[in-house]
Amino acid sequence: MLRRSLVRTALFALLYAAAVYAGRRTAMVADGVSLVWPAAGVAVVWFCAHRAAPTRHLDMLLLAVILGVGNWRTGATPAVGVVAGLVGVIQVVIFRWALRRWRPNLWGAGGSDGLRSPRDLWALAGAGLACSVGANVASLLGRWLVTGSMPVALSVMSLARHMASILIFGAVGICVGAALTARQRPRPRPVPAWRKAEIAGILTVSIVGQVAAFAYEHRMPLSFALLGFTVLVGTRLRTPWVLLHNLVISLVAIQYTLQGSGPFAQVSEISRRAVIVQLFCILVTLVGLSLSLGRDERRELLTALAEEKAELERQRRQAAHHADLLTAIIDSMADGLAVIGPDRRVALHNPAVVQLLGSASGWQGLCHLDGTPFDLPALAGEEVAGVDLLVRNPGVPEGRVVRVTATSLPHPDGTRSAVVLFHDVTAERRHRDELTNFAGVVAHDLLNPLASIEGWTTAAQDALDDVPAHPGVDQGLAYLTRLLRASGRMRGLIDGLLAYATAREAAVAPARVELGEVVADICLARTDAAVAAGKPEPVFDIGKLPAVQADPILVRQLLDNLIGNAVKYTAPGVVPALRITATAPSFSPLSPAPGMVTVHIADNGIGIPDGQHSAIFDNFHRAHAGGGYLGTGLGLAICKRIVERHGGRIAATDNPGGGSCFTFTLPAALPATAPAQVLSRAR
Repeated sequence: MLRRSLVRTALFALLYAAAVYAGRRTAMVADGVSLVWPAAGVAVVWFCAHRAAPTRHLDMLLLAVILGVGNWRTGATPAVGVVAGLVGVIQVVIFRWALRRWRPNLWGAGGSDGLRSPRDLWALAGAGLACSVGANVASLLGRWLVTGSMPVALSVMSLARHMASILIFGAVGICVGAALTARQRPRPRPVPAWRKAEIAGILTVSIVGQVAAFAYEHRMPLSFALLGFTVLVGTRLRTPWVLLHNLVISLVAIQYTLQGSGPFAQVSEISRRAVIVQLFCILVTLVGLSLSLGRDERRELLTALAEEKAELERQRRQAAHHADLLTAIIDSMADGLAVIGPDRRVALHNPAVVQLLGSASGWQGLCHLDGTPFDLPALAGEEVAGVDLLVRNPGVPEGRVVRVTATSLPHPDGTRSAVVLFHDVTAERRHRDELTNFAGVVAHDLLNPLASIEGWTTAAQDALDDVPAHPGVDQGLAYLTRLLRASGRMRGLIDGLLAYATAREAAVAPARVELGEVVADICLARTDAAVAAGKPEPVFDIGKLPAVQADPILVRQLLDNLIGNAVKYTAPGVVPALRITATAPSFSPLSPAPGMVTVHIADNGIGIPDGQHSAIFDNFHRAHAGGGYLGTGLGLAICKRIVERHGGRIAATDNPGGGSCFTFTLPAALPATAPAQVLSRAR
């Protein structure tokens, strides 16, 4: 890395020395005033290329030495040479700072881009003007310090030639540097023959015209009229050709002016002549590059616009394809799907909606299974999952059961729509009802033979009590005891099935239920049962419990199951402790459960195994099957069914103090003046 940097430093130093020598060779007066100064352009390209090189400090030293010695060896005093060297360093420092501040994306300023737009050109021109002005101010002050004079006219001429050199060579250096350092160079496109002929013709006509204008003996000011060729070059040729054209035209103008020929040679004052030549070179460069870069920028914008248009068209076609595919999928669904807008109008529906509801707007006539109308606008503001509703229409006079699932769809303007899914569960419910009825009938019919078994078993025990002691008699009594225990377990299972069928299918008769009274009565019964069994009396902490609007029998069964489980599932030697509290109902629409009472039953029992907090509510699921705790696995399933039939929810969590906490919701009691309402959503 260092060796390569040293090699590049040496090459740039040689090139800069040649540029200094060439500039000094164009001196037109005895005091060494030069017509052109290519060293300024070479210097800025040098330091742009070595912006972050390890030898950049050596570069500054070499630049100052070469410039100072070059001026001294071509007629300037040693003091003026030292000033010239310092001024050269100041110039490149100002240029790098200005270019990096105004256009950091350009090559040499921290980026890797070449000149791509007129803004890049104006940034380059601005940086060249800033560093030229700064260098001339420093030169005037330095000359005043070492010679006592301030040559203002010489400074103006120096400003013009430095500006022209930086603009011409800087533009070439930035474009070439960006092309050489590009990671992915675009493949050159084949150039048609007519295009090659056009390029060659335009360049030939322009250069020949400029040469003819400067070689014209009468020295008429025809060169500025030939700027039209520069306009033609800028509008028709690419930027590299424009850079080459600008360089050639500038060399032609300078060479003929040095020979005393051309329109600028008639200016008698040498300093004015030098300024006019430099202004001509600057004008040719700015006009050609601004037109060329403007055309390139427009071409890039048009290309980007065409690509964006093509991409939008591709996305439109893809979206149309996806829309057609989605429409086909939705239309082929057996379930009904509808989107209901904020105005309660159906914005989208599939054919299955009409088949299930009788019409696209048939959802407005949906009702609960007990005939209570269902007000669907609530679907636009809350999530509804799995609500079974009864559909009656002329096409289905007997009615069908439809399970409705709705998802809220918010809009940017604050309104809401609802995406509603309708699923026909009539056959499923009929099949389930048949199974439930069958289970209830079978359970009921099994009680009679079970009672006979228990009765005859008890009779056999009584008969054997009068028989003299004998090993066979003792073994027979043991068998009969096991038979009674088995029949007791079977009776518990049958009672659970009957309770589950009752909780699932019995008609719900909502009434005002005082939770406090029901809980107090159940807790008293559990205490008496513990005393009778010789077990520790449970400790109950009962908070203020509001009234609910629910079926009294089902609510009592719900609370008795939950409190009984809390007392039963307690570790041996631990006194059961329960805390029963409730949250007052809130009727705000923003409440998580508006119009519902939330009840919490926390215990100090053995808790619920990890991962089973939801599974314990399934039918016949037992979380502690091997722990010596008897049960059928239906108790919590019955609790869940009772809560859901009242439109509430139930969940189990871990009690922070140890044990479990069951939380469920029930509808709050209605005010005395409120009309009767059906609050259940039967499944």
